[in-house]
Amino acid sequence: MPGKPDRRPLRLGVNIDHVATIRNARGGHHPDPVRAAHLAARAGADGITAHLREDRRHISDHDIARLSREIDLPLNLEMAATEEMLAVALRHQPHAACIVPEKREELTTEGGLDVVGGRDHLARYVAALKQAGILVTLFIDPDEGQIRASHALGADQVELHTGAYCEAQGEARARELGRLVAGAAQAHALGLEVHAGHGLAYDTVVDIARIPEIVELNIGHFLVGEAIFCGLEAAIARMRALMDEGRGLATRAHLG
Repeated sequence: MPGKPDRRPLRLGVNIDHVATIRNARGGHHPDPVRAAHLAARAGADGITAHLREDRRHISDHDIARLSREIDLPLNLEMAATEEMLAVALRHQPHAACIVPEKREELTTEGGLDVVGGRDHLARYVAALKQAGILVTLFIDPDEGQIRASHALGADQVELHTGAYCEAQGEARARELGRLVAGAAQAHALGLEVHAGHGLAYDTVVDIARIPEIVELNIGHFLVGEAIFCGLEAAIARMRALMDEGRGLATRAHLG
C-alpha cells in the first residue's frame, strides 16, 4: 500500500551484460559473467540483472541457466515482450522480470516502453509472469501517462529510465531530475515499487539516490567499464558508497 517513502538502504542491482559483451567479442568463456555476479555479491550488490536480448549479443541462454542455478542473489531478467522470452522466464523463474523495449539495430535500450500504446500487447505477458509468481517491472520514462498505464496493467514495479537525465547538462539536467522526482512520487502513490536505471555513473547517482521513493537502482555498463581501471569489486563498492551517501542525505532532509 502507498504510504511514506521507504527509508531503508537503497538496493543496488548490478547488470552484468557487458561482461558477456567482452567475452563474446573474442569467443570462448572469459570473462565469465557468472563470476562477475559472485564478485558483485561480495562487493555489496543486492541483486543481479541480465538482459537476454533476442539477438543474444551479450548474455546467452546458458548464462541465464547458470545464473539461475549458481547465484544466491535475486535475479532480475530483462526481456522483450515476446513469446520466446516469456518461455525463457517461465522456465527459469527469476525473482523479477523487467519488460523493456528492444530493437535489433539499437546499441542499447533507447527510452522506455510505450505502455499506453502497447497495453493490449503487454497485458498477456504481464499476466503470465504474475501468474507464475514472478515480479513484473515495466521500464518506462517518468511520464504520468506511462506510470498510470503501468499501474492499470497490473505491474508490481516500474523502473524509471534515467538516460535522459544522465545525458543532459545544466538546466536541462535539472528539468530531467524534476521529472524523475515527480514520476517516482506518482508511482509510489499508486502503490508501485519504484526502481531507476540506465546510464548512471558516479557523477549522476547521488541525486537519484536522494529521491526517497526509489528503492532500487540497476547499473551495469559504467561499472563494467570502470572495472577495467580499478577492478569490479572496487567499482561496485564506490557506487554503493555514493548511493548510501545520497540516501543518507534524503533521510536527513526528511527528518529535518
